[in-house]
Amino acid sequence: MPSQGSLEVSSDIISTVEFNHTGELLATGDKGGRVVIFQREPESKNAPHSQGEYDVYSTFQSHEPEFDYLKSLEIEEKINKIKWLPQQNAAHSLLSTNDKTIKLWKITERDKRPEGYNLKDEEGKLKDLSTVTSLQVPVLKPMDLMVEVSPRRIFANGHTYHINSISVNSDCETYMSADDLRINLWHLAITDRSFNIVDIKPANMEDLTEVITASEFHPHHCNLFVYSSSKGSLRLCDMRAAALCDKHSKLFEEPEDPSNRSFFSEIISSVSDVKFSHSGRYMLTRDYLTVKVWDLNMEARPIETYQVHDYLRSKLCSLYENDCIFDKFECAWNGSDSVIMTGAYNNFFRMFDRNTKRDVTLEASRESSKPRAVLKPRRVCVGGKRRRDDISVDSLDFTKKILHTAWHPAENIIAIAATNNLYIFQDKVNSEMH
Repeated sequence: MPSQGSLEVSSDIISTVEFNHTGELLATGDKGGRVVIFQREPESKNAPHSQGEYDVYSTFQSHEPEFDYLKSLEIEEKINKIKWLPQQNAAHSLLSTNDKTIKLWKITERDKRPEGYNLKDEEGKLKDLSTVTSLQVPVLKPMDLMVEVSPRRIFANGHTYHINSISVNSDCETYMSADDLRINLWHLAITDRSFNIVDIKPANMEDLTEVITASEFHPHHCNLFVYSSSKGSLRLCDMRAAALCDKHSKLFEEPEDPSNRSFFSEIISSVSDVKFSHSGRYMLTRDYLTVKVWDLNMEARPIETYQVHDYLRSKLCSLYENDCIFDKFECAWNGSDSVIMTGAYNNFFRMFDRNTKRDVTLEASRESSKPRAVLKPRRVCVGGKRRRDDISVDSLDFTKKILHTAWHPAENIIAIAATNNLYIFQDKVNSEMH
């Protein structure tokens, strides 16, 4: 079901999608600095199939455009990442970041209001004290549900370069933020300082050969984290080994096949996203043409490689010219780590079943998002022979791209951001695969 308007306004373009730890809430951030939170409707006895519908729960402006006067730079309001904190009480908390500033937000509900004050009238104005002749006990009266979002903390001035990822640690006390050259560790309660845990900035910037593209904490071990680079490598770091984790514990890198070497090899090998599996045993990475699964115990090569859109190999030249080759696609695990998902062009997204080795291409479109609609597998054909529903590689729309996806932590519910539309598909995501 598309849950956002379809006017092509660039500020409405969704830039991040994130389920909370229970999957009951889903947050999206957009280029206009807004965060929209959707809440899953509870199942009703009259309509048992209605569960799973996500409705707008709250919308708030998280970031505004800023100007860095020292560097004469405009700082976009676009939300780069949202991360939910594990819920500690009735309130929910999330971190949102643009290029420079991370904010901690608290989301609370109010469905009662106090009435019957002694010294104030119903509008909240102070009464004339001479008219107060008796004492009364204020009471709580029911009211329409109000969702209040309040900024709790602002973590600023920690980054010289653009923040590309934030990750909350399993200790629930710290989180990290990464930009092109540095990774900082923050305490959630302290805003005026952070600890630099990775710094790959060379003394002379002309010697710069790679940048940090993504980073994430291990889901269970609070001392371990991984970061990926534009050279296609992953570095696993252990914060117990040293305060500054410039020396990684493990380097995961696939040796390049010399026969496939081309002008574009380095660009397409850049890792755009890295995600630990829920079990913590594997890592999933996305580069331009493939998704790879790595075993933490095997550094030499990935244990699985899946081609996302190999038919684009012959089109790299034109993709370079229109800048699409620099698109940063994300990837996601399902709740049991058995299926992985990532986006592609033409509003297509791909799923790979790790057990059966089957894969499928699906399309996020208005037609497929009608209630009870079944997603039909799509096929892209290269060359002359074409089946009836196939789409030719030459007629793919490269302006329609699915960069941001999220999977419900426990159920077969996925959220797909297609430009400025949010699609939520649920239950049997694909009957062939489950």
